[in-house]
Amino acid sequence: MLGEFAVITEKILDHSNGDLAIDSYHRYKEDVQIAKDMGLDAYRISISWPRILPGGTIREGVNQDGIEYYNNLINELLANGIEPYVTIFHLDIPQALQDAYGGFLSSQIVEDFQDFADFLFSQFGDRVKYWITINEPWTFSRYSYAVGKFSPGRCSDWQGLGCTGGDSGREPYAVTHNQLLAHAAIVNLYRKKYQKFQKGKIGIVLVSYWFEPYNEKDENRKAKDRALDFMLGWLMEPLTFGKYPESMRIRVGNRLPEFSKEESDMVKGSFDFLGVNYYGALYASNKPNSSSFSYETDSDVDTTGKRNWKPIGEQGRNSSIIYIYPKGLGELLRHIKEKYNDPLIYITENGLDEARDDSLAISEAIKDGMRKEYIHDHLCCLREAILKDSVSVKGYFIWSLMDNFEWASGYLVQFGLNYVDFKDKLLRRYPKHSALWFKSILEKKIQESQSKISDQ
Repeated sequence: MLGEFAVITEKILDHSNGDLAIDSYHRYKEDVQIAKDMGLDAYRISISWPRILPGGTIREGVNQDGIEYYNNLINELLANGIEPYVTIFHLDIPQALQDAYGGFLSSQIVEDFQDFADFLFSQFGDRVKYWITINEPWTFSRYSYAVGKFSPGRCSDWQGLGCTGGDSGREPYAVTHNQLLAHAAIVNLYRKKYQKFQKGKIGIVLVSYWFEPYNEKDENRKAKDRALDFMLGWLMEPLTFGKYPESMRIRVGNRLPEFSKEESDMVKGSFDFLGVNYYGALYASNKPNSSSFSYETDSDVDTTGKRNWKPIGEQGRNSSIIYIYPKGLGELLRHIKEKYNDPLIYITENGLDEARDDSLAISEAIKDGMRKEYIHDHLCCLREAILKDSVSVKGYFIWSLMDNFEWASGYLVQFGLNYVDFKDKLLRRYPKHSALWFKSILEKKIQESQSKISDQ
């Protein structure tokens, strides 16, 4: 479904499509070698549901070419000393299931998702030791069903966003509910059927801004808490306690689905580790909702990156997406530790976008000093959270290894440590300054570890 949506070029800001992207499908060995040369010991990949099961279910047929590709990629990573962290669902649902019953709008998705995951565990679980059920369920629910930017592009007509139908006041909540049930179902399956002998771990990846109150007014401090509830707590509260945040239950009312006792028990504690994606921060202020129902307004919160025209943090080169706020990572981790029972955490995405500029020579395009500074400052705040506050963080992934096709932004923004020359038919890769710097950091850490071992 994502693939079909992405070729509708008017939905993409630069009217591009993701058919080729950086062609890692054919160049995976080269990309794995780049990761190895940088000193990476882990790499995130996602498995495309329609690439494995084009019809959505096993009974509709299995694509052996898809299985072969992922087998080759996983084996190549392991052969080069790189641990694959594999995501089962990353916004890409088979069109057949969307057409049949509305995809994640229906609880029917739970059984089909479980069958898909069961198949993946049986095919790849002998080598994959870290599974991620869903990447950013909030992103899927909000951007696909509240504002219609991502496939299937649904939202309420009154919002004037050119959607294909939908209900922004109900559908995002139904989709998140079904994602949680699907997630919990496959965690339960993995734990009962595979975990004991495959000896892997399974978790979920959530994304969140950090929010600061717009000013010191009590109403804005409460708005900050609601902003966190409606983004992070929407998922973490059920995953930890088996119920949605009270602030959501009060404001959304009967539009927010309820868990049965059995469902609540299944969702609660359904992760071995938590992935956290963090990019930046926003201000939050109290803003009573109008009479129109939408996830966008139900929280009674207005968020902005600026206060009195001054941004909460810098932005990347011509970036309009991320306000840089490194200390927000530490604040978010402390919030999770204190409120959600100190889970085991991996930082699964952290990175900075910059606008693509084809007028730059490659020698200039690879100069990304701000990205280097961004990573450095976030690592410092992460280190402080670990050492000072004993936050249980076990790993850190940068988004991303390469410049790539970035969803609705197309090729307009670049997150990569490595530059991809999209003007070149060969899509040559070039390390940016941030890649060389990060490689030197990893080499230094390896040398320090080896020195400690030799001293013992």
